[in-house]
Amino acid sequence: MESFANSLHEFQQLLASNDAVLVYLSTDECQVCHVLKPKLERLLCEQFPKLRLVYISINEQPEIAGQYRVFTAPTVLVFFQGNEYLRQSRTISIEKFITDISRPYRLMFS
Repeated sequence: MESFANSLHEFQQLLASNDAVLVYLSTDECQVCHVLKPKLERLLCEQFPKLRLVYISINEQPEIAGQYRVFTAPTVLVFFQGNEYLRQSRTISIEKFITDISRPYRLMFS
């Protein structure tokens, strides 16, 4: 399931109400962001279906980006039970991402 966070309060509610959340922060001008987004969507559908996907536009929600110290795009944040577990920015390796979250994801959902 995917959603968009339109305020800091809404974003914090999404984190509190979901066990596992992947936050994808991007900008409209970022070409890498546009290429990476469908790859992450496909990956979550195929391997991590219980990971909730939340999109945040840094252009539209600078307060959220500032609160979580995100200064570049794309940035991927993964939260398990409301706690930040993983942060990757700029050059994001899908293979490293899979390696980094596979174990905690399996522990939480198996």
